[in-house]
Amino acid sequence: QVQVVESGGGLVQPGGSLRLSCAASGAVERIAVMGWYRQAPGNQRDLVALITIGDQITYGDSVKGRFTISRDKDKNTVYMQMNSLKPEDTDVYLCNVVGRYSTSGAVFNLWGQGTRVNVSS
Repeated sequence: QVQVVESGGGLVQPGGSLRLSCAASGAVERIAVMGWYRQAPGNQRDLVALITIGDQITYGDSVKGRFTISRDKDKNTVYMQMNSLKPEDTDVYLCNVVGRYSTSGAVFNLWGQGTRVNVSS
């Protein structure tokens, strides 16, 4: 199995910064995509940022210029530096990992449990 674990959330004042981490561990052969999403009303998940194995990066419009995603391929870990945080950034941030099992070669698409970001004065 593959485990996806997020960390780094918490309470921060507007204008502050946080750094989220998401680590995938276990029977991972290769990770094609790691991304961060946040829950919109109705439990809809909106893209915040993603990065591919080829280092292609996509950001959601609301975070462009403020958030930076990166990945350590050797550690199977993705990071998201969040700067200039706004109250509207408050949400549960979920890590999505798309890769391939080292045991079976099958593709997996897994989500972490989420880490809470609360931007408030």
